[in-house]
Amino acid sequence: MPHRLPPIPALDEACAERVAGYIDTLTKPPGSLGRVERLAIELAAMTGDDFPVVAPPAVVVFAADHGVAAEGVSAFPQTVTAQMVANFVAGGAAINVFARQMLARLEVVDVGMATSLSAEGVVIDRVRPGTANLALEDAMTRDEAWAAIRVGRRAAERAASNGCRCLIAGEMGIANTTPSTAMLAALTGIDVGELVGPGTGVAGPALAHKQAVIEAAMVDRLFDAEDPVDVLATLGGLEIAAMAGAYLEAASRRMPVIVDGFIATVAALAACRMLPELRPFLIFGHRSHEPGHAHALAALDAEPLLAMELCLGEGTGAALAFPLLQAATAMLSRMATFDTAGIDDREGAEPI
Repeated sequence: MPHRLPPIPALDEACAERVAGYIDTLTKPPGSLGRVERLAIELAAMTGDDFPVVAPPAVVVFAADHGVAAEGVSAFPQTVTAQMVANFVAGGAAINVFARQMLARLEVVDVGMATSLSAEGVVIDRVRPGTANLALEDAMTRDEAWAAIRVGRRAAERAASNGCRCLIAGEMGIANTTPSTAMLAALTGIDVGELVGPGTGVAGPALAHKQAVIEAAMVDRLFDAEDPVDVLATLGGLEIAAMAGAYLEAASRRMPVIVDGFIATVAALAACRMLPELRPFLIFGHRSHEPGHAHALAALDAEPLLAMELCLGEGTGAALAFPLLQAATAMLSRMATFDTAGIDDREGAEPI
């Protein structure tokens, strides 16, 4: 099967210009709503709609396991991946609570769990049962990386076909901060020591061991740092590749994407290296407590909306940021203009 990426449209700059002008007619001093105004303009440019709509949102959580978990790089055993997916299905996880709060369509996709979980509410689209141990061999083949990208694209297609207007991709995979850190080091050239963090809570000697595992893999594995798919295949994870695919497909459909934390941002960086046209369709939800996240954000020239010391994943930080997008669209559709409110505009202002 040929490996193709979806064409991503250009931003609608004319729409953005119209909306920027319209915002200045609303009953407030120009620029006084700060980033909310900029969000509204960005959403207009993404969607091509003078009054963009972001609801209902889609939340897709991709689940996969990692062979490198055998190296003891996580505070939790690999079995927790399947247990947490069962928790998602039961509605008991943080992302379930946040998704219900924002009336989101929530889908859980098994893209590569080591343990089969035949549960209603899980989309089984498994590429392989977990990656190989990147400390010993490549995480997956190049074809498997592309297959995982297609899993993400299919999930975004389903979200769009169900009427969703905005996409959040989350992840679940014990040990997945290890491949994410390795990928980020490969894509940016930054030393692993500056990027590695506690993940699920490793500290002290365990954190030093995690760093050593990643550093050794960076030496032992052969990868082309200029080829993001090769980096994904050699060092990455199936859920990371799927998130990248979901971002690309959503942007091709003019769906705004809210990027979650560290792992999600590494997926976004890989996706933007595949297609740089993706970048303007990405809104970054929050700044994670993981040390590597600041570097990943810097590589994308991204300033997140929130900084709440989160490090959970699942899409939770992006979900918390979603109401800010709703506020931006409501500002456009519901605020009065100076003219309709009968309020005098600024003295000397140009007539609208």
